[in-house]
Amino acid sequence: MDTAALARILDETFDHAVVHHGYTNYMRDYEVIVYATADPRTGTAPSYLRYLFRYCVQARCETSVPAETWQISLDDRLIDHETGADLDGYVWGVKWHALHPGARLLPESEATRHWSKALGIEFHEVRIETNAHSLTLLFSDLQVSEIPVGYAPFVAD
Repeated sequence: MDTAALARILDETFDHAVVHHGYTNYMRDYEVIVYATADPRTGTAPSYLRYLFRYCVQARCETSVPAETWQISLDDRLIDHETGADLDGYVWGVKWHALHPGARLLPESEATRHWSKALGIEFHEVRIETNAHSLTLLFSDLQVSEIPVGYAPFVAD
């Protein structure tokens, strides 16, 4: 995949919401489900987009929530929006993370060179940052498609 095109696609994710991320049920590709919205004045309807990072050989997820916030966010009532809304701490139960500062393509690395040489196809590395997680993915191709409301990525076939 052309790196300039990849960078443009990733730029379009800024300030939307990640509602799910993880390996697909066949465990080769990594998907990030984004709820994309626009200013209502544009007339663009909100949509759910599936960013499918194909041939994902590495996926690393780390928290971006500071330890001080984690410390006050351990109460299980915070995993439900209704029971956690009036509590101090991070309300995990909102069930989405703001894509801020967003997604960006990282420079070529030893890892991307290694996998490109080993498999004979080009590899890329991307960092996706939200207000709660930082994802780093090593992959070869990206496909973006609109998905229907209620899409269930981990339903067994």
